[in-house]
Amino acid sequence: MPDNFKSLGEVFRREPAFKNLREVVKSSDVVNDFYKIFPDYEKIALPLKVAKHVLRLRVENSTWRSEMKFREKEIIERINKYYSEERIKKIRFSS
Repeated sequence: MPDNFKSLGEVFRREPAFKNLREVVKSSDVVNDFYKIFPDYEKIALPLKVAKHVLRLRVENSTWRSEMKFREKEIIERINKYYSEERIKKIRFSS
């Protein structure tokens, strides 16, 4: 193999041209892994998407929305701790 050969993974992780794509993948990871991080929320919350470090969650009703809003800081901290980096800064709730 040539000395300057790079694996696809290395190119994806390091090349500036793929920065936006890396952000999209990180965002979709939060949505995909939400129930791994919060298995108890499976029946009450549905992760919709992440855009600009804001997680959109649909909750079952206004009571749960208030409860989740109360726990927002804890939820954000657990998600960011799970990934060992700041992926979420805010959560938007809808019913």
